[in-house]
This record gives sequence, C-alpha cells and structure tokens, in this order.
Amino acid sequence: MNPGDRVRVERADRTYEGVLLPSSTDEHLVVKLEGGYNVGVDRADAAVDVLEEGVHEIEGAQDAEAESGSDTDTDADAESEVEFDDDLPTISLISTGGTIASTVDYRTGAVTAQFDAEDVLRAVPDLAGLANYRGRVVTNILSENMTPEVWQDLARAVYEEIEAGADGVVVMHGTDTMQYSASALSFMLETPVPIVFTGSQRSADRPSSDNVMNAVSAVEAAKSDCAEVLVCMHASESDDECALHRGTRVRKNHTSRRDAFETVGAEPLGAVEYDSLDVTFHREHRQRGGTELAIDPALESDVELVKFTPGMDPAFLDVAEGSAGLILEGTGLGHVHTDLIPKIEELVDDGTTVVMTSQCLEGRVCDRVYDTGRDLLEAGVIEGEDTLPGTAKVKLMWALANAEDTSEAMGTSLAGEIQRRSVPWT
Repeated sequence: MNPGDRVRVERADRTYEGVLLPSSTDEHLVVKLEGGYNVGVDRADAAVDVLEEGVHEIEGAQDAEAESGSDTDTDADAESEVEFDDDLPTISLISTGGTIASTVDYRTGAVTAQFDAEDVLRAVPDLAGLANYRGRVVTNILSENMTPEVWQDLARAVYEEIEAGADGVVVMHGTDTMQYSASALSFMLETPVPIVFTGSQRSADRPSSDNVMNAVSAVEAAKSDCAEVLVCMHASESDDECALHRGTRVRKNHTSRRDAFETVGAEPLGAVEYDSLDVTFHREHRQRGGTELAIDPALESDVELVKFTPGMDPAFLDVAEGSAGLILEGTGLGHVHTDLIPKIEELVDDGTTVVMTSQCLEGRVCDRVYDTGRDLLEAGVIEGEDTLPGTAKVKLMWALANAEDTSEAMGTSLAGEIQRRSVPWT
C-alpha cells in the first residue's frame, strides 16, 4: 500500500475507511476519513486492506516510502513547481507560521506550524490558476511568539518582494496577533500594491477549516486595486464572503469563530465574494500605483501597554519607569483614577511618552470634558484619538523611532488608524 490508496483499517472494534496519508513515523498509519478528519492508528495493532490504488496522487510520497519508510524528510525538502503564465499577475506568498500553515502531529494530536509558503500551494490546490506565485518563509512560529524584530524582518521581506516585481503580497500569519503585525507593516511601509494578511481559525484537518477560502480570497484581494495593508478573513460563519479589514482598524473579537475579525467603528473596507471571487470596496482607499514603494522599519521596542482597572495600585505603573513610551488603556473618554496621575506625571517628566486610549470598542478619547481628563493633559498625556490600543502601541513604537514630533504623529492619521468622526455606522 502507498499514500494515496483508499484503504480499510480495522483496529480492535473500530473500522476506518479513507485515503492513506504519509505518516510522520513508521509506527503509525494516517487515514483521511470521508468527513475530512484524519485519524492515526498504530500499525502493529491494525489490519489493513487496500480497496483502491492511487485514488489520490500524493507528490513524492511513494519515493519517500521506498527510500526510508517515511516521507518526513522528503516533505521538508520538496519544491513546488508552479507553471508560469504571462497573462497572470505574480503574487508573493510569505509565510510566518500559524494555523493556515499548520499540520497535525499524530503522535501528540497537537497542531504545529510547519508548512512553508510553497507547501500551501500543495495544500490549497484551489490557488492554482489564480496567479503566478513566489514563496518565501520569514519565520515559522505561532503568532503568540511574534516580536518587533520579526515585524522588521517581515517588512523587509515584503519590501524586497514588491521591489522584485510582485503585483501583490499575501502574508500567512497566526490569527492571535495578526492585528499587531498588520499595524506594524501599515506604518513601516508605503506600498503601491496590496499587502494582505490572512490566516485560519481552524486547522486544515477539520471539516470546518477556513484555510482554503481565506487563502483564495486573500490572493484575489492581493490582485485588487487597493494599495493598503489588509486583513482578509471570513465575514460570517458561512463560506460565502471574506471581509477585507484595514490593517490599523481591525481587531480579533472572538477566540474561535471563523468570523472572529471585525473592523472597529466602521464597516470593513471591502469584501471578496467566494463563489464569483469578485472583490468590492465600500469605502475610500489608497489606489494601486498611487505611491512609491518605501520602507521605514525602525522601531522603538521599549513601549508598554497598560490597562487601567478600578482599584489599581499606582505602583503598578512602575513597570513603565525608564520606558520610552507607555500606552494607557483608560475608561470612557480616557480616564484613570486620580491617584495615578502623579505617577504618570513623573513618567512624563522622566522622558516617557504617555498616550491615552480607551477601553471602549468605539468612540474617541477626549480629556477636555472632565476634571480628571484635564489633569491628565496637564500631566503631559497625549490623546490617542480613536486609535485602537494595540494599534496605538505599534504606532508609538514606530513614531518614537521615525517621527520628528511624536505628539503630532500620534494625533495624526498616518495609515487610516484614526477616523475623522466617531459615529454609529450600523
């Protein structure tokens, strides 16, 4: 038997039928069931019948089985051959890891990020014929392990791909910190082409996986006329449409739903209709080719984000002593307990740039309404307008390293992070 054969596996009182897949060990069989899930069983305890040979062609699997009994090394070294079509645009696929580029280790059952960008082309055959592709791996990590240094590496990689002629870029990224990375590239890059972040809430072995639709929609968005940093993810729980969110206004609002991402304070910038692959934009956006490619990757990484809660000890702000910057996530219009204000003033006097944002999901900071807000302004706090707290942290990191006047930069919309008006939109 070989990977790609349809098999029946009997083990104890259980029977499984499906397509045999390559296994990460010689001791296990991996079978993809009709429902889309994969199951791993011990070879020693299983009786296997081949029902049909070569139902699916699994590239390189037979050679690897013959050479070593396992295709693990071959998979790691395999290269995709993607036919070039002069009539198609060229899209660069940049991988950083995450669930969209993940597989399951059947020894432990854990989902691990280990596919590179070219593996995605094999894993998502629906991408074929939509574009010419170039694959590039910047890192291979789960997104909770993302760092400002990786943002800089990613920005340089995107810059180089566009400079080399890519008509658009798709960045495959874990969803947990995708909004931070999208914000970072929004400030670090001036782009004449779309840069589209996408990911997957559910791994590829699950029937409800969103990886195919998100990847295909992201490629279509990368071919569009919107020269901004976008996040492309499911617009609803159904497989009908992906929303296109501006990278500086998006927030992950659910831990596991496929439509976890939302644009805060407005409708999404655009959408990709999955059946037709039509891309539409609902609001004003930067046009393809409207700016020259440029990069300013410097970041001041010594910036903290602190959420105020009732009863907070002022000593909690000691964590920001000596820091270059501090984002405060205050209540309402941008408030903290008055007992914290002397400590905040000390931080400002010692050279820490302090910016106030709000815990409210919508609306903007205005510290001129109540006495507490006026005291904060006198202490030297900068109003963050309606910038999202996470975006404000990334922006302050960038502004401290690049802007001539940090206060002015934090009050100016540089990449669509500040809306002109905070009004209900639904």
